[in-house]
Amino acid sequence: MQGKIVKGIAGFYYVHVAESGIYECKAKGIFRNKGVKPLVGDNVRLASLDKEEMTGTIEEIFPRKNELIRPAVANVDQALVIFAAASPKPNFNLLDRVLIQMQYQEVPVILCFNKRDLVTEEELEAVSAVYGGYGCELCFVSVLEETGIGKLRELLQGKTTAVAGPSGAGKSSLINLLHPQAAMETGSISEKIQRGRHTTRHSELFALDKESFLFDTPGFSSVYLPDLEKEDLKEYMPEFSEYAPFCRFQGCVHIQEPDCAVKEACEAGKISPVRYENYKLLYEELKNKRRYGR
Repeated sequence: MQGKIVKGIAGFYYVHVAESGIYECKAKGIFRNKGVKPLVGDNVRLASLDKEEMTGTIEEIFPRKNELIRPAVANVDQALVIFAAASPKPNFNLLDRVLIQMQYQEVPVILCFNKRDLVTEEELEAVSAVYGGYGCELCFVSVLEETGIGKLRELLQGKTTAVAGPSGAGKSSLINLLHPQAAMETGSISEKIQRGRHTTRHSELFALDKESFLFDTPGFSSVYLPDLEKEDLKEYMPEFSEYAPFCRFQGCVHIQEPDCAVKEACEAGKISPVRYENYKLLYEELKNKRRYGR
């Protein structure tokens, strides 16, 4: 049989087989010996151990389109990065780390701010000014008032999307709004493995329709930068690219060099000062990481 891993918990993998439902599976030892770990989103071949109990063994993992580090999922088309517009106030440094991670993994991003009902239009415009030059899809929604959801549905159509965001952003609530069946599906798996009510501690895959899928993933409060050289960080700031060719020095990193067109653009309000200040902080972090061998 062939299926897709929709959830993994403590060495058990829950594989959805289109014609029969969800099988509880263990992976063959050969994967562990090769240092390969099955991921949610993997397409697999399994052998049934007990059709009545719906248990089986994963025997083969088919080639992956891609593999994300965080969240740890496979075969993704895009990421839906969700932060709250307020309550809690968005941590732009944390958000920039997430965006760098996604860019490093070559995953297109939809940047979504939830709880738009808690902020004014001026505050929404201020957030738009920070990320308007990033080059990703930007949307504002309210799960409470169910506003902005139509546009989001259009962006998710026909894609397999990894949902990522910090705890408290309303990620799971948004998924339940997009796909009310999600809570029931989670409940049926939880009942099978004798777990309590749902909190997102593991990645899980839900089908919005036959062509659109969502990965619900655990919330986070911190994100490490990928293993970059500090000189390469500027390549992960898309809004710099328009101005960088006009810097005085080739290879300018836009920190202390004179006649830096990127710094001039920031001073002129063409690049968000929030993004630029975060860039300087992250540059120093990478610089110190190399210095102290961490």
